[in-house]
Amino acid sequence: MIGVILTLNAGSSSLKFALYGEDGDTPLAQGMVDRIGGNEASLSLKDGAGNALPVADISPNDHTQALAVVLDNLRQAFPDTELRAIGHRVVHGGTDYAQPVLVDQTVLSKLDKLSPFAPLHQPHNLAGIRAAMEAFPGVPQIACFDTAFHRTHPWVNDAFALPRDLYDRGVRRYGFHGLSYEYITGELQASAPLIAASRVVVAHLGNGASMCAIQNGRSVASTMGFSALDGLPMGTRCGQLDPGVLLYLLDQEGMSSDAIADMLYRRSGLLGLSGGLSNDMRTLEQSGTPEARQAIEYFVFRIQRELGAMAAAMGGIDGLVFCGGIGENSRLIRARICERTEWMGLEIDHARNDENARIISSDISRVTAMVIPTDEGLVIVRAARAHLAQENAT
Repeated sequence: MIGVILTLNAGSSSLKFALYGEDGDTPLAQGMVDRIGGNEASLSLKDGAGNALPVADISPNDHTQALAVVLDNLRQAFPDTELRAIGHRVVHGGTDYAQPVLVDQTVLSKLDKLSPFAPLHQPHNLAGIRAAMEAFPGVPQIACFDTAFHRTHPWVNDAFALPRDLYDRGVRRYGFHGLSYEYITGELQASAPLIAASRVVVAHLGNGASMCAIQNGRSVASTMGFSALDGLPMGTRCGQLDPGVLLYLLDQEGMSSDAIADMLYRRSGLLGLSGGLSNDMRTLEQSGTPEARQAIEYFVFRIQRELGAMAAAMGGIDGLVFCGGIGENSRLIRARICERTEWMGLEIDHARNDENARIISSDISRVTAMVIPTDEGLVIVRAARAHLAQENAT
């Protein structure tokens, strides 16, 4: 029997997964259950070479059933394997968890209390853990946190100018996408150590989007704050917003908190700015409507503005890394972002950008601009392996 490790990333209506051996960075298989609870639920499964594997028809009503479907298909594709550990992405670790942790009922209870801090993410992350614990009661469950990477922030980048007791009760800037930033930092340390040891801004641009200022491998500032709503505009999330708007919507428009939450999380961002056209940047780039162009212009402007803020937090910038679905694939967005960055010493090479090269800055650019595909699953599986190694050592 071959020992394997499963990684799970549970979203509101999806379950991403990957199966790894006990060593090696290439997964044996990976895929996703999408549209959980709907009539169009689907399962995609590919082997390590990217070839599609046959899957059964599915109709999971919840994450427990989705995990059962995943496991059934993986057992058929890889019958001679034994599950040694399961690693989970968890959005919020609060102030207690700055490192991956072995999940037990006490940890699960603490994480459940953080659900109000990330209402559209945390409950689904925990549903994935509960489903895995039920299916494999004796297998270690390792939680890895998107907030953990940002626990090195100085206090001024961690606090809001609110009454001090709110900070003590957890109202502070947490930052997210930490697993992605941890992976990129590791990649830079391995392939570009001089850049990794300097001042880098990483732009994780996708349906969820944020930027992180990383100095000598440590997060010092992030565009995301208390929740995953803050900072850059996203696919359906609003990004930075004057809190006075919320007071207006409550007092003058008579909106309930649930209605406002639905608008800010699901009907804003690129979708809202484009007049409901799409939250997908590919669709917006191809459509050519005035609203789509304005949505793109707003997205680019906010990134340029936050890029300056991240550089200011470090006293300068030596490297800019693009990752995430948009950052890795949209030549247009990268080029537009870098159109107004020469003042900070960044000059893009358009030929390199069009080729999706790893380095897309020009030879005379003082700031190195790079495109590095991120891999949050690899961060999770490495944490699970570290737990197994520690367990074996004792």
